[in-house]
Amino acid sequence: MHRPITDTPDSRFDPLASLREPDGPAFDLFLQGMVFLDIIFTGLEAMPRNGQEVWADGMGSCPGGIANLAVAASRLGLRTSLGAAFGDDDYGEFCWRTLEQEGVDLSTSKRCPDWHSPVTVSIAAEGDRNMITHGHEEPECPSAMIGRPPRSRAVLMDLATPDTAGEASWVEAAYEDGALIFADVGWDQTGRWDQQILTALQRCHAFMPNAGEAMAYTRTETPQDALYALADLVPLAVVTNGPHGALAYDSTTGEEANVPALRVEAIDPTGAGDVFGAAVTLGTLAGWSLHNRLAFAALCSSLAVQQVGGSLAAPGWGDIVDWWQATKSITGGGAYQSSLRRRYEFLDDLLPEKSCGVVHRARATIARLSDA
Repeated sequence: MHRPITDTPDSRFDPLASLREPDGPAFDLFLQGMVFLDIIFTGLEAMPRNGQEVWADGMGSCPGGIANLAVAASRLGLRTSLGAAFGDDDYGEFCWRTLEQEGVDLSTSKRCPDWHSPVTVSIAAEGDRNMITHGHEEPECPSAMIGRPPRSRAVLMDLATPDTAGEASWVEAAYEDGALIFADVGWDQTGRWDQQILTALQRCHAFMPNAGEAMAYTRTETPQDALYALADLVPLAVVTNGPHGALAYDSTTGEEANVPALRVEAIDPTGAGDVFGAAVTLGTLAGWSLHNRLAFAALCSSLAVQQVGGSLAAPGWGDIVDWWQATKSITGGGAYQSSLRRRYEFLDDLLPEKSCGVVHRARATIARLSDA
């Protein structure tokens, strides 16, 4: 991956500039999780059969796993810190160096001798993604490695990730220091969907599962019913619903919103959920209306799926400026284009005047369709 096109850190567009105070938190967002080296292939009509070699139209390599979320947040202007283990091999060095280039703070991360960096090969074919992963358990408990995390406005965490430290977890420490806790959850491969996991929402400000996860955990039959069930447990409930968009309920403001997805050609969905979560977090910290938060998140994730994989595809403000300028320049286009222009007119008061000098997405190491 080439170094992303950015301005200097001090002059980078800052969507939270009005909130900055001398004694405020050092970071907007703190994250913890496993970093993978992702190798992504796209443009295959079908997965190869036994003994068959196929050629892919596109390829990219980039940090994956929690790095998808870290890069997505940093490109949107959130001052982001990540606590993660890195192998001391070339894979780990590549991921560490790339995250630093993306402006992600790694002061609580650790290089671990003799630990093999996790690697995932992702193949986009037949409208879905197929993955092969090799990795080992992290050599140290996250809370033991991180200690007390730096002060941040928000934390994003996975409800299903256990922390076996004998002392209070890093999440508890962040919560005590005033961070808003935004939670997600992964797909339950066991199929049990233990509702006990939702007890962790007691300290969370927001919960952002997809529709399948939300319905399974709440034992409901529609995304809307799942949303209402979750809204009784957490101040901000957000349910993503794939090609149908997203819906949310914010009990702190009394707002309810339902935003459709954008019409795009999806090349690779890897990391789209991370981009969505980063965008919702930014909008919440900035105090935007619920509708604008969902619309912005839907836009960011739609820009991401049109490119190759994960952190590589996460849009920056330059990409958002370019999209909005192009959208406004389209004449006609019928009801859909008119709806887009109305839905995103709030961007006129939000975006920098020019895309030059703000962050654009990076380019793949070897790619055909991912170059921005």
